[in-house]
Amino acid sequence: MAQQPLNQTWDLDVFFPGGSSSPEFKRFLDALTEDVTAFGQRLEAAGVPGTAADLDGWMPLLDTFQDLTQRIRQAGAFVSCLTAQDMADEGAKLLQGRVAQIRAALGNATTLLDHQLSAMPEEVFAALEARPECEAIAYPLRERRLRAAMRMDPQRESLAGDLAVDGYHAWGQLYGELVARVQIPWEAGGRTVHLSAGQAANKLLDPDRAVRVRLWERWEKAWAEQADLIGAALNHLAGFRIQLYKHRGWDSILSEPLENNRMKAETLEVMWDVIDRNKGIFVEFLNRKARLLGLDKLAWHDVDAPLGGADTKMTYDEAAEFVVEHFGRFSPDMARFARKAFEERWIEAEDRPGKRPGGFCTSFPLTRQSRIFMTFGGNLDNVSTLAHELGHAYHQSVMNDLPQLAQGYAMNVAETASTFAELLVSDAALKAAGSDEERLVLLAGKAERAVAFFMNIHARFLFETRFYAERAKGLVPVARLNELMVQAQKEAYRDALSEYHPHFWASKLHFYSTGQPFYNFPYTFGFLFSSGVYARALEEGPAFAQRYVDLLRDTGRMRVEDLAAKHLGVDLTKPDFWQAAVDVSVADVRQFLALTENR
Repeated sequence: MAQQPLNQTWDLDVFFPGGSSSPEFKRFLDALTEDVTAFGQRLEAAGVPGTAADLDGWMPLLDTFQDLTQRIRQAGAFVSCLTAQDMADEGAKLLQGRVAQIRAALGNATTLLDHQLSAMPEEVFAALEARPECEAIAYPLRERRLRAAMRMDPQRESLAGDLAVDGYHAWGQLYGELVARVQIPWEAGGRTVHLSAGQAANKLLDPDRAVRVRLWERWEKAWAEQADLIGAALNHLAGFRIQLYKHRGWDSILSEPLENNRMKAETLEVMWDVIDRNKGIFVEFLNRKARLLGLDKLAWHDVDAPLGGADTKMTYDEAAEFVVEHFGRFSPDMARFARKAFEERWIEAEDRPGKRPGGFCTSFPLTRQSRIFMTFGGNLDNVSTLAHELGHAYHQSVMNDLPQLAQGYAMNVAETASTFAELLVSDAALKAAGSDEERLVLLAGKAERAVAFFMNIHARFLFETRFYAERAKGLVPVARLNELMVQAQKEAYRDALSEYHPHFWASKLHFYSTGQPFYNFPYTFGFLFSSGVYARALEEGPAFAQRYVDLLRDTGRMRVEDLAAKHLGVDLTKPDFWQAAVDVSVADVRQFLALTENR
């Protein structure tokens, strides 16, 4: 790694110098606005190709569409970075609104494009698929044709898209505004400071339970103070979605998320069923951890708390070396990529006020780079987040040479790459552990991640499913949202905790994403799918590294059931694969229980 300490702030000037005041970015948006308008006009003039001969004049529209899609992704990534790094940046908020308007205009043009794909006679569409320049994008084109048939006519879809800018998407943006207001008072160094939500979330992992308990009271209070407004945002965001689905004729709230993730309902059902049947041993883990912490039961804020013993703190530079080293044991290419990300300042990790909570990875397709956002506090959870987000970035990097339409992989398989990266780091570290204390801490971390995917994410899924059922009948008040949340948590955790998180629905950004409805189950899918992929990697050794890249490159042009069948030879609609994947985590818990039996 670099001789000098790594810079913990990212470099955005390489894209558009000047941040939210960048003249270059303004010119970029001006040109993008004009080109999107011109594209819509060209589509209208072109009409639906009626014969194969008409495709010669229509094909350039596909090239333009892919170019505009890359450019709006570039703009959206830049703005998301600006708003995340400083929630008080008013200029960034204005830019966010402008990008949303451009995206809506492109969405309207895209609706027309998809309608033309859908309206083509089958023999004309078959001729389009057969063209050599369409070979790499044949699947996404066929998918767009089929999805267009599931929607309203282009005029009504365009109207819905226009209204969404100041309706649907605006409610999601309002949530960001409200989170920026969350300031949690905390005494440090003889004075009171105000922690942002991101800083407070890190402090909830403090090894001192007295710190966690004191902060937890303030954490819940802070979200309760904003709950009325956040609850309004959630209700109206959901109401917009419900009405849109009704007009499209979709009878299930899961229609869109399942289609977005290119998976069958039976795949989702069998995944949750297998998890539910295996929760007993994870309850044992929670109970054992409670005993080790001197508690009868864990409270919500204890679930991820570090166990005593080995020193689990790392500096940012140590974490970077740790991640690069263990990536390299699987794939030198992954290690080189991660080293480049650290050294070229692709990562915003500085612990400071004003940042958005959470972590994410976003890609800049025109410059073929990614940016990673997090707040690094030095704990093992932060190291896992680094590996996780670098997994996302690596996934994008191996697809950069594909046509834009072939890069559209779904969230569930995106989470496969990120979770695979986490597994590489955690398993390699476990094998290299020099003491039982260190091994205990690492096993606990792996078990806690499984609990997050099998219980925490399940609670989110249960809550959201039930919330939408009630929201279809009318507004859901804050008190009821709290009830639904606690009920879902008790069920998902098998009532293994002493205290739950009633305002979790308010504190979790994922419930307010307008880009990803039901931003929950894809995480669990990705965790388990990556466990299956990882097991294959262990079985085949370094030779699997290229096969892994081949799998990732197919994620934008196959449904997940077909992807699993092609690259792993498994059927995702059957329980066998899911049970084998869960068994990977069960083995970790059994090791933990054996190691702590006499403690």
